[in-house]
Amino acid sequence: MTTVRWLPWAAMAGILAAVAAIQFALGRVPICTCGYVSLWHGDVWSSGNSQHLTDWYTLSHLAHGFIFYAALRWLFPAWPMLWRAVAALLIEGAWEVVENTSLIIDRYREVTASLDYYGDSIVNSFGDGVAMLVGFFLAARLPVVVSIVVVLAMEGLAAWMIRDNLALNVLMLVWPVDAVREWQTQGMPTSR
Repeated sequence: MTTVRWLPWAAMAGILAAVAAIQFALGRVPICTCGYVSLWHGDVWSSGNSQHLTDWYTLSHLAHGFIFYAALRWLFPAWPMLWRAVAALLIEGAWEVVENTSLIIDRYREVTASLDYYGDSIVNSFGDGVAMLVGFFLAARLPVVVSIVVVLAMEGLAAWMIRDNLALNVLMLVWPVDAVREWQTQGMPTSR
């Protein structure tokens, strides 16, 4: 029996729509309260951070795609790539919902330098899901060594530019380190 070619794509669209609907039901704002949507918002210390389509944390979601591709290829090698992409987007979507609950938002504010973090807008979560898919499909095309170099380069760039990245984000959520938080806050504007 052959799979209908559009079915995985429809499933991915459905997941993105379901995540948006769940977040809306949980009270997340659809777009930035500033009233507009930017393709890119680069100021991590502003209220527009995590409110527009992409930002510096988009690099983390691209990295999710590379990581999910590798893990799902290893765990489910017989699955067609598009169905592994569906599974990856289910994981990403679940994280987007959990990440925007009071439990995780409060945790970010308590143990990281993100003192003014109030969660993502729905459009930002949508951008995060699409970024994960871009990373997933890049990983499917690139040699393993190139994928590793790309992820390490994104992590290095984010650490250099905003003093944060996927590895630091996970570390600070799971096992906060005061020295890391102090280093991260050195980049904060002094007006805060």
